Amino acid sequence: MKKLLALLLTCMMVLTACSAWAETAAEEPAAEETQQITYDYDELTVAVTTPLTGNFFTNLWGNGSSDLDVRNLIHGYNLVEWNTEEGVFVPDDSVVSGVTIQAEDNGDVTFIVALYKDLYYNNGTQITAWDYAFSFLLTMAPEMAEIGGAVHKPEYIAGYNDYISGKSKELSGVKVLSDNLLHITIDKAYLPFFYELGLLDCVPYPISEIAPGVKVADDGDGIYLTNAEAGDEAVFTADLLKGTILDEATGYRTHPAVMSGAYVLTSFEDGVAKFEINPQYKGNSKGQKPSIKKITMLSMPSEEMIQAYKEGKVTLMNKMSEAKTVAECLMMTAEDEMLAGTNYARTGLSFLSFNTERKPLDELAVRQAIAYLADRDTITFKAIDGYGTKGMGYFGVGQWMYLLLNGTVQYPVKEPDENADAKTKQEYEKTIEKWKELSLDEIETYDLDAGKAAELLDGAGWNLNENGEAFNPETDKVRYKKTDDGLVPLQLTLAYGQGSAAGAELEGTLVQNLAAAGIDLKVEAIEGSKLLDEYYRLAETEYDILFLATNFDVLYDPSLNFIETEDGHHVWKTSGFEDDELWQLAVDMRRTEPEDVLTYCKRWLEFQKRFMEQLPVLPMYSNVYFDFYPNVLHDYFIGENISWPQAIIGAYMADYVPEEEAEVEEEAELLEP
Repeated sequence: MKKLLALLLTCMMVLTACSAWAETAAEEPAAEETQQITYDYDELTVAVTTPLTGNFFTNLWGNGSSDLDVRNLIHGYNLVEWNTEEGVFVPDDSVVSGVTIQAEDNGDVTFIVALYKDLYYNNGTQITAWDYAFSFLLTMAPEMAEIGGAVHKPEYIAGYNDYISGKSKELSGVKVLSDNLLHITIDKAYLPFFYELGLLDCVPYPISEIAPGVKVADDGDGIYLTNAEAGDEAVFTADLLKGTILDEATGYRTHPAVMSGAYVLTSFEDGVAKFEINPQYKGNSKGQKPSIKKITMLSMPSEEMIQAYKEGKVTLMNKMSEAKTVAECLMMTAEDEMLAGTNYARTGLSFLSFNTERKPLDELAVRQAIAYLADRDTITFKAIDGYGTKGMGYFGVGQWMYLLLNGTVQYPVKEPDENADAKTKQEYEKTIEKWKELSLDEIETYDLDAGKAAELLDGAGWNLNENGEAFNPETDKVRYKKTDDGLVPLQLTLAYGQGSAAGAELEGTLVQNLAAAGIDLKVEAIEGSKLLDEYYRLAETEYDILFLATNFDVLYDPSLNFIETEDGHHVWKTSGFEDDELWQLAVDMRRTEPEDVLTYCKRWLEFQKRFMEQLPVLPMYSNVYFDFYPNVLHDYFIGENISWPQAIIGAYMADYVPEEEAEVEEEAELLEP
């Protein structure tokens, strides 16, 4: 189902853009004859625009898209996977031989997961239930927080609160009954959960590499960490993890040596990662094993990427979106049958993240005024032309909820046949009417409106000039506000990643519009790693606004973006914005019965309305991605997969035979006696 939705949306969005491109292409002079490139079929070079920062172990130190791709490439054997056909989580059939669901007397639900016995790390060590148990304990461990990780807080696991508070030695919700049998109990307080099986999301990590001298134990009451050898002093400490995980040369975060994915990382230097096939990888749930022996992944600006592509130094250009470069690549593809491209709707968006812990962005009126002045339609057009649309909420144009509510696809309601009774037909019509009541028009779009922005700023007290007199937009440049500290100017700073064409557009349209309204905005391009560190609060915050992008996990749960304060309130952790109501709407959304799609979409819409009203971030745009590659790369079905690391497992490189030649060869074979 999800594959169909994404393809439908992509076709609709790209049609206009490609038609306009075709008209332009017809006017262009004939292209010069291109030089034939010889590719090494044993090696694939993947170029991306987002830098690799080295967060190759969990998302505890950030979740940049390129780092996530690396993790998907080298860490495998997740207990569950996303079924793109049905749009649901299912057990990974290459890992899990069976799952039994058991309802407990107290209302908890236990998943009894049986593992295959032929799972191995690349060094030949067998992967067992103990490895998954270690992953659960490691990613929630306070010791990980001590070394700078934003630890997971799986409150859905029964016994988590008692374990993490020290009240209980064991995590009672996870038990290991044998090397291939794992029990995971979900706390009744977290149920129902819309993406139910998604709660079993877990990949194995090698305890011998990350915590040598430590073992996972289970005495019957749940799992816990203890010393592998006798001794009273605990071996599992922050100092131990700091060495095994964060060491710049050998740490598991950036240079893991023992992995479970389709490929293993062989080097990471100067932002370039190299991989080779994991000889121990048994294959995915489709029975596919990788055939391309080596992969190199690197980031570069789009213009440099295209030149490298023309020279054969880059084989696959991933997630292209900038209008100018996409148009050039489409032209190249049309003129050279050796080149190919594919497109797919993005399940994410680009956005401005407001630091609401810094004045004056703690004021809703200021955030809303910026939204009315941003002119996101113009910025979107300049950055990605017809390949995207202005952001309308915390979602991407490729997500199934948006596609249902904007009418791209039919509602998931089975139409009764002609012979159905009147009551059945009536119930069907009632359900359809309930779906039609859900309208994206209820979400505030913040169309360009300088007058409304001025009204908001005036009402919030930003109505003075530097002399304390009434602000006059004809003669005054910057608005001021009278505070306990005296007159304060409305001055802001914004940072975006170096090399971002969309970010550069902010220096024009956004700066000019804000200046005309009396807001002084200074814009600066900084290194991508610095941008992410500030966004994830891994470094001191220097800027008021950050321009970034994100792609959502298929398990869409915005409640995970909140942290709870000591006094019980809930804060959007990357912006510092406190909003218990928005958090509750996110919780209500996830607490939907798995089959109740209508209720989920209702709650999704309510969350989006509150989100756009309060603006912890301002969505800028969501778009269509393009991947370009030579036709010697076969069976690269990115539209049917979550990302290129999944798609590349079933792909291979070999000579390209044009269709006409292939038809002639086939006819010749048929004529042979």
